[in-house]
Amino acid sequence: MSGDTTGNSLINPATPIETIDDIPPLVATSVVRGSQQGESHGGVFLIEPASRSVRQLLDWDTADIDWTGRGWDRGLRGIAFCGDEVYIAASDELFVYDPGFQTRRSFRNPYLKHCHEIHVHRGVLYLTSTGFDSILAFDLENQRFSFGIHVARTDGAWHARRFDPNDAAGPRPSNLLHLNNIRCDDQGLIMSGLRTRGIVGLGAEMHLVQHVELPPGVHNARLFADGVLFNDTAADYLRYVTRDGQERRFPFPKYDPAEIEFAGVDDSKLARQGFGRGLCIIDERLVAAGSSPSTVSVFDLVSGQRVFSVNFSMDIRNAIHGLEVWPFALPE
Repeated sequence: MSGDTTGNSLINPATPIETIDDIPPLVATSVVRGSQQGESHGGVFLIEPASRSVRQLLDWDTADIDWTGRGWDRGLRGIAFCGDEVYIAASDELFVYDPGFQTRRSFRNPYLKHCHEIHVHRGVLYLTSTGFDSILAFDLENQRFSFGIHVARTDGAWHARRFDPNDAAGPRPSNLLHLNNIRCDDQGLIMSGLRTRGIVGLGAEMHLVQHVELPPGVHNARLFADGVLFNDTAADYLRYVTRDGQERRFPFPKYDPAEIEFAGVDDSKLARQGFGRGLCIIDERLVAAGSSPSTVSVFDLVSGQRVFSVNFSMDIRNAIHGLEVWPFALPE
């Protein structure tokens, strides 16, 4: 989808933006690329626009971290909620917290690797297993991994295979698609990634259909209103594109290079200003998105303006990963 920025007709402007005080609290996770043993590896942060404050609720400081890659395992990823519990994924483990971020339990699975986004629908928590080109399903009632879906694209055709995540006969490790996003509702399950080049939906009998074509290098793509909303991470923009070709592009905040800490530490070029990842819809016109170094911004799809932005680290290695509206009472 492509097009030029035009007017205010992308979204019905039925909800006025009164003040920043009306923006609800947001919760974000972060990962840290290139950090060393003994340093923080990210954590969980509560952003309160009304008070213009950020609180760190959890510091990810575990010794059980794979040190072979730049950013793979160093931090916390997708966020989801069920009842009075918070589910947060690390690279290869699913953690369950109470709203005060006391650990209740955690789960591992041999097919969960380099997890990115997670999503709850009708008693099932879906997780992207980026390191296996797969989606895993976690049964929330029985607290167990119940099934997996391995995704592949061969000669332009999409294929899906269901497997038992509790059986050794599952898929081999692979990261051809870099699946990083999963959403599910009553219309079905959709997924996307850096190299899927679009949003792909799962239909009956494990049939995959590509709904929307997207550029490479995308995070957090989702169908929204009459278009598609996504972090164009490769281009440093949040983008909203309608089916009739209208588009809004929101550049991520960038800072004076002299203020950036640890600049150039990551030779993969992934730890850079404006790296967009993490997205949540607040209402029919407000969208929150994350970027590097650790910045959360709220954009108005109607006016085309950034209405709120907060930075809580100038360390270029520190990148937002998960982002959601906080559904509980604010902790003391």
